[in-house]
Amino acid sequence: MKIGLDIMGGDFAPDATIEGAVDCLARLSDGETLILIGNEAAVLDKLHELRVDPSRFVIVHADGVIEMGDHPARAFAQKKNSSISVGYQMLMQGTLDGFCSAGNTGAMLVGASYTVNIIPGVFRPALVTILPCIDGRNSVILDVGINPDCKPDVLMQYGILGSLYARFVLGIDNPSVGLLNIGEEESKGTAAVKAAYELMKEHPGLNFCGNVEGNILFLDIMPDVVVCDGFVGNIVLKQAEAFYTIFKSRGFTDPFLDRLDFENIGGTPIIGINANVVIGHGISKRKAIMNMILQTRDVVHADLAQKILEAI
Repeated sequence: MKIGLDIMGGDFAPDATIEGAVDCLARLSDGETLILIGNEAAVLDKLHELRVDPSRFVIVHADGVIEMGDHPARAFAQKKNSSISVGYQMLMQGTLDGFCSAGNTGAMLVGASYTVNIIPGVFRPALVTILPCIDGRNSVILDVGINPDCKPDVLMQYGILGSLYARFVLGIDNPSVGLLNIGEEESKGTAAVKAAYELMKEHPGLNFCGNVEGNILFLDIMPDVVVCDGFVGNIVLKQAEAFYTIFKSRGFTDPFLDRLDFENIGGTPIIGINANVVIGHGISKRKAIMNMILQTRDVVHADLAQKILEAI
């Protein structure tokens, strides 16, 4: 297995990304290789500082960097030798099994559509992330940022994509699926959500449990998959991060609260494309980078892109 890491992506790159890669080494198995993509001199200097043998990695030089403030589509098209562009080229050529970056999110999404493409039959790809439950389970929520306004058939298909992720990555048999809404009644919600409810209720491949409200998120009654558009999902994700920050600033410690820390999750996979890609938070430091790499490894092990292709 070959996992590509954009070492130039993120607010604290390349130091934090290289440190996270080094921390990851002890957790990788035989046959799992980490490929560092970016400025080779910066990689070698940092590894020398950390007293780590460069031969433990494969280093692929890339001169350019797509900055956080760059226009995603324009930068991806113009900066052919950026670390993100080179990573996607390698992914498209089959020299990588998975690719991850904490860099420009828009450029990562554009790169997917320009190179590896959307799986035929998938209406819209989605960003999926973990929602921890107080009973120890992990649920997933999607979309959390790509599509802020979704049609009913897209929401229905997110239920399918989320179920496949829960099944093959989290190991949940026959995952339950809930539609995030302002009430449990079928009559509640926007026109799109109400229409999605009807589609999901009639779909034979979904273990659909109906509408769910925001006040059951993180509880032991939360379904395995929570479906919403990217506008709502991103608010849920950012609010969870805010609550963790508040709890931490007030000195609270609890194992469940630690599971709300984005650094322990690592990143959000893009599902519905013909490759295994994970996007990390722009403020990721070494711990978050390490977990982003490990999450990419888990997605590759699950062969998620192929499983979705077969299912769709």
